[in-house]
Amino acid sequence: MLLQGDLQRIFDALYHLGVIDPVLEMDWTKEFEKIEKNPLQLAKIVGVVNAVGETQEDLLVALQTFEKTDLSHLAMMVAKELVSYHSEKVIH
Repeated sequence: MLLQGDLQRIFDALYHLGVIDPVLEMDWTKEFEKIEKNPLQLAKIVGVVNAVGETQEDLLVALQTFEKTDLSHLAMMVAKELVSYHSEKVIH
């Protein structure tokens, strides 16, 4: 379950929706445990994000159909993948 496309665009959309700041205050360990117990909901939102058109407006419309918890988990996945991408970029 990996995000495809421009991670910065997804991050920007989540920021616009007001998701990022609250996620920074969360206990990520507990949230990742919740995701592990029910990965299907995160897989669903990742699938939608991967399938949505290239415009920011299309992405925002698609994301607005999800619950705040799902958006928070998506934001955590974006952050995790961004860190992984930048770590690989620095190493190589």
